[in-house]
Amino acid sequence: MKIEILTRTENQEIQNDIVIQIRDLMNHKNLEPGDKLPSERSLSDKFGVSRTSVREAIQKLEFYGILISKPQSGTFVADIGQIAMNGMVNEILRLEEPDFKSLVETRILLELKTVRLAARRRTKEDLKRLKNSLDAYKQKVENAEDAVQEDLLFHLGIAKASGNSTLNTFMLIIIPEILTNFEKYHVCDKDMAFKGIQEHQDIFDAINEQNPQLAREKMKVHFKNLYQYCYNI
Repeated sequence: MKIEILTRTENQEIQNDIVIQIRDLMNHKNLEPGDKLPSERSLSDKFGVSRTSVREAIQKLEFYGILISKPQSGTFVADIGQIAMNGMVNEILRLEEPDFKSLVETRILLELKTVRLAARRRTKEDLKRLKNSLDAYKQKVENAEDAVQEDLLFHLGIAKASGNSTLNTFMLIIIPEILTNFEKYHVCDKDMAFKGIQEHQDIFDAINEQNPQLAREKMKVHFKNLYQYCYNI
């Protein structure tokens, strides 16, 4: 499995413009709460942008609850008052791209929780997935190959094993941008990568033994160098 690296591009400005135009449709009563959103093709033609840009803008509004996607039915305007909706859209447009330190801090906070849940809730299938990621990481490191993606797949496996879909979603959101910065700043040098083999094994063992406290402690050890590196950039 390969993680797609997503970076911020000039398309962000186009997305924001689409968000504004959808907001205007709501403000001018062309779209009411509960109304079905026009098709991507229709909005693409109306706004003079690509369907891909429309889709990404819609996904952003869905993420923040302004639009609601219903399988086999379409996308609908959420039942949010106009004042609240405008306030939420304004905040979305003001959102800044998170810096690397913020991403790492968020990841650490999330994973200290997810690893405890994973230790309590993991299934045999979860353990198998984690073991495969661990073995793939070890093989890459021992062959002197870049193992950043295998490292992060292991951590995504922990999020999956937590049994909490929201935590899992948050990890999926921040992981690609962290991956980009790992490669940009060459975070994982050779020594850290080799240390990671044993650290991953310790985390896996604690999850396997269903020991939440030990799993959390091993995760804190694993993040120590990363946290220090984050503050020294």
